[in-house]
Amino acid sequence: MQLIFHPSRGEEIMGGLKTNCRVSAVVIFAVCVGVAGLLGLLTPIPNGCNMTYMYPTYIPIPLHPSNINFSSAEGKYGLYLYHEGWKKIDYDLHLLKLSGVPVLFIPGNGGSYKQVRSLAAESDRAFQGGPLEHTFYQEASFTPEEVVRRYSSTKRNILEEDWEIRNLFSSVKGTPQYSNRLDWFAVDLEGEHSALDGRILEEHTEYVVKAIHRILDVYKESFNARSKDNRENVGTLPRSVILVGHSMGGFVARAASIHPHLRKGVVETILTLSSPHQSPPVALQPSLGHFFSRVNKAWQSGYQIQRTRSGHWISDPLLSDVVVVSISGGIRDYQVRSKLTSLDGIVPSTHGLTIGATGMRNVWLSMEHQSILWCNQLVVQVSHAMLHLIDQSTGQPFSSTQKRLAVFVSNLRSGIPQSFDWMRSVQFQHYAEHLPIEKEEDLGSLGKLRIKDQFCCPKSIQWEDDSHERDLYIESTTVTVLAMDGRRRWMDIKRQASDGRDHFVLVTNLVPCFGVRIHLWPEKSRLALRDVPAVKRVMEVTSKMVHIPAGPAPRQIEPGSQTEQAPPSAVLRLGPDELRGFRFLTISVAPRPTVSGRPPPAASMAVGQFFSPREGKVKFSPQSLLLSSYKQQDVTLQENHPLVMNFSFSISMGIFPVALNLKTLGCGIKDSLLATEKTGDEEHSSLCKLRCFPPVALVWDTESGLYVIPNLYSDTVTVDSSPALWGSRQDSGKTTLLLLVDPHCSYKISVSVSLTGAASRFLLLHGSQIIGFSMAVLFFSLMQQARAWELDLPLPSVLSAIESNLRLPLPFGFLAVGPLAVYMLLALLGTEPCPPFASFVIVSIVSYTFANGAVVVLTLSTQLIFYLTACIQVFFKQRWQAWEGRFHMSFIHQFIDRFSVFSSFQFFGAFISQPSS
Repeated sequence: MQLIFHPSRGEEIMGGLKTNCRVSAVVIFAVCVGVAGLLGLLTPIPNGCNMTYMYPTYIPIPLHPSNINFSSAEGKYGLYLYHEGWKKIDYDLHLLKLSGVPVLFIPGNGGSYKQVRSLAAESDRAFQGGPLEHTFYQEASFTPEEVVRRYSSTKRNILEEDWEIRNLFSSVKGTPQYSNRLDWFAVDLEGEHSALDGRILEEHTEYVVKAIHRILDVYKESFNARSKDNRENVGTLPRSVILVGHSMGGFVARAASIHPHLRKGVVETILTLSSPHQSPPVALQPSLGHFFSRVNKAWQSGYQIQRTRSGHWISDPLLSDVVVVSISGGIRDYQVRSKLTSLDGIVPSTHGLTIGATGMRNVWLSMEHQSILWCNQLVVQVSHAMLHLIDQSTGQPFSSTQKRLAVFVSNLRSGIPQSFDWMRSVQFQHYAEHLPIEKEEDLGSLGKLRIKDQFCCPKSIQWEDDSHERDLYIESTTVTVLAMDGRRRWMDIKRQASDGRDHFVLVTNLVPCFGVRIHLWPEKSRLALRDVPAVKRVMEVTSKMVHIPAGPAPRQIEPGSQTEQAPPSAVLRLGPDELRGFRFLTISVAPRPTVSGRPPPAASMAVGQFFSPREGKVKFSPQSLLLSSYKQQDVTLQENHPLVMNFSFSISMGIFPVALNLKTLGCGIKDSLLATEKTGDEEHSSLCKLRCFPPVALVWDTESGLYVIPNLYSDTVTVDSSPALWGSRQDSGKTTLLLLVDPHCSYKISVSVSLTGAASRFLLLHGSQIIGFSMAVLFFSLMQQARAWELDLPLPSVLSAIESNLRLPLPFGFLAVGPLAVYMLLALLGTEPCPPFASFVIVSIVSYTFANGAVVVLTLSTQLIFYLTACIQVFFKQRWQAWEGRFHMSFIHQFIDRFSVFSSFQFFGAFISQPSS
């Protein structure tokens, strides 16, 4: 028998095998990513938000008092005034008493006017209860870059304006009550889906403009009625309306402020919650993208001085009095990402503020798209911020844009910098570095005295005079406080801050001024201060401590028993510029308060250290992060390690979320004091929790801002960043994590990429790209079949047509790469920053591969469903035929035949009776 080998047949077999392997690999990849992504998305995560409760009443307000001459659009929408309280009220009498500050709430896509209830109820409680209790933590201020943009005038104006804003904050917080309440209005937009059509947005904008005019008219009517009755305290007539918008309602608020029919100066403050500003989340219709583009262009030109073609001045910027604040929900807002809520390129930093909920003062949470309306932590902080806008003298919002923006910055932004810059201070020293001041003496002694007094505790908080017998002298670079013992600890800056350890950090749960005070001394002896100028004497820096969210405090089993270390609630950091010129640093701790009949407070702690930022710096390369998905990367910290660990990730956690685990290895305790049944890791963990404070992580990302994680022992760290998108910046592919760990304990830190987290982030961020690629794959398959039909060739199957898409044709590659290359060339030649080209291309290829695999899975699933349906049909048909042949059921056949004839007769009779058209 002779065997004949055909090369063409062998090549055909090998080609088919390669094709099957290629398709199988794509399918396996798509299934793995899809299953991992679904597991990550379906994993329950605690929200952390507290509910807001209210007693709502909605008072309808007709847009036209006469109820005539209104369009159909005005007829289907409505305007309501919110009232908080369970008692019934007279609507007309209530409208007659309106004298507060008008605020208009605009719901978003499919939203209801009743969503105003949380904000309105909490603002009413805030007005009745007064401002929040004043603390002595460091408050947020303008960043150095914002200071440079705001103040380009003389040095004297810089100091005066800065201290005017600071005095404004202190005077407002010093008042026991707010000067006026907020009157909340809301527009009823019938729950229309404004995120799907630009024409709906235009209708909403027109109605909001008319609602603003109607609100001001209602106040005017109420004011005139009270004036006619000669009532006292008629109040002041509001000149503007504050707009608060959720989701697409925030964009409608911006669109209404530039509407040509809007009265001049009636909108000066806009607050948006999870609102897209850069572009619509999903542009399903061209009208939506065109409306966004038109509004954003109008806003960009609205902050520019109006000039003629020859350069002559016409008028000031049209939006020079408008301040916009945009609040994003963070990583858990799947509908509107943080990047879309940014005001960059639309509103200048002199008039706009973008902040995430994770970095907001007293909030520190990420929340869903709808939760941002009722999350009590955020609603309370926003309500107090808006009440702080009201001027004590006029009872209406401040007319100065700088004051209004400063109020929002102080009340919403935390004292922790929104961008990682550990080596630089965020306070007044920045001004001398970035502003055009030639010499330090130009600030004058008055400016230095103000800087010195800025961080002092008030004179009303008095401690007993410290004596040298109660002083402690610290010899090491680390100082520890484990109780409120009423002692003062001295640290020699000159000796202990040597060898490059010129930074100082203090982590504590003691309240500044009431529990701990920090001072810098030029000399220890007080006699040596007689001949020292006032500006060089002892400086208190207590109020430089920044507040951080603390986890739950440990519970005491019985009074006086030793508990776990309390989580830190504040961080103080001093750089070389702040320590320069001083010899000693003192940490004074207040004596423990005693209350009769109550157990002593939980364990108090404070840990401080002089350190060098270079010692605790760990950088994870892209290769190590990719390998960590298979084998985790471990970092071991021995005892006496730096208190501050700086972890730098070369790939953003927005692409690769990192699972971070901290395991305590030891804490300097040699002998066990626990029962004999407790051994091993459990014993170490129980003992070390008595000595070491819980770790805290501060995460910075260039797009999503600040994210704080208290009590970090095991968590998946994810930031709301999307560096692989085309509009991202070049430096958005990195994330910095600052870990505060107790230097008395040794740790094993395990870092690994979370596959489920990465898959879920991939599906969320690039879901629109995947859907687009999937549609393209289907169209390419249909195109291949249509081409075969045209050439009278055998029709290829859908699977074979999809397989051909995996082999990128040369013309398609040129069309795909050509425009990108031209854009990159223009970006290099121009001033526009280059996007992350490499990550964009890689993610696009991955999305295209996943789309092919998803379409193959969908095709195979459809074929399987059809096959199972056919099998079920054949099975039942065969069983029916077998059963029919086994039994004689002639009467059933007769019944079916007669019923068929009767039905046909009825059908034809009804058809004949129909009149001809």
